[in-house]
Amino acid sequence: MNKENKDRFYYNSKFLGSPGARSVRILSEYYGPLQRFERNDIQDFLVFFGSARIQSKEAAKLELENAPKDISNKDLNTLKTNLEMSKYYEDACELSFRMTKWSSKLKSKKKRFVVTSGGGPGIMEAANKGAQKANGTAIGLSISLPFEQSGNEWISDDLEINFHYFFMRKFWFLYKAKALVVWPGGFGTLDEVMEALTLIQTKKLRKKIPIVLYDEEFWKEIVNWDYMIDKGVISETDINYFKFCNSVESAYRYLTQKITSTHLKGPNF
Repeated sequence: MNKENKDRFYYNSKFLGSPGARSVRILSEYYGPLQRFERNDIQDFLVFFGSARIQSKEAAKLELENAPKDISNKDLNTLKTNLEMSKYYEDACELSFRMTKWSSKLKSKKKRFVVTSGGGPGIMEAANKGAQKANGTAIGLSISLPFEQSGNEWISDDLEINFHYFFMRKFWFLYKAKALVVWPGGFGTLDEVMEALTLIQTKKLRKKIPIVLYDEEFWKEIVNWDYMIDKGVISETDINYFKFCNSVESAYRYLTQKITSTHLKGPNF
């Protein structure tokens, strides 16, 4: 680097990484992704949230079959649970495939309802995989974490976007989202869906976004919605912000109908 460039702050990595340049870094995570989406003609998202820990059926079955003979009951039960949970990976992949095929037939100059995930493994990988298998575009909004490898192999070229700030990543999910599908997951998934519901409840998010919570039994076990209503901390009407779906077919029908009525010929069109 020549002397002239070295003296400029926007070439100075030490400055850009300092507390004083935090606002610059935040703006970079706005304008950088915006440029990518415009370059790739992305109009909006269909967002998949869900656990990074859920394996494909093939991977979970292989682990169970190759388990050592002296494996403890606890570890054996974990492998059996992993295989049971793998149904969500397969369903996410299938739903992503079907939704991508559906959106590819829409008449639009830009790419509509592009399947978008958090870019990591598990459900995120399944979502991107399904979109790619359908010859569509797959977006991954990754986050730098010490314990999770970002950037699964199914993300489209130029559309793996790495974030440092969680809040900027979540901003882009909800800013571009026209529908959400929330699969079983842990703290991260709960954080994402609860923020979305909060923004809708408080009318900070004014556009209508269909939200699917996949597997009613799981979500009613994880969150006691009825108890929250009984105790008056949410209203009965608040649970109308989402719909439980228990199969790929029911989720597909609900999403295509809602997206069509809301975003293709409704108030948001």
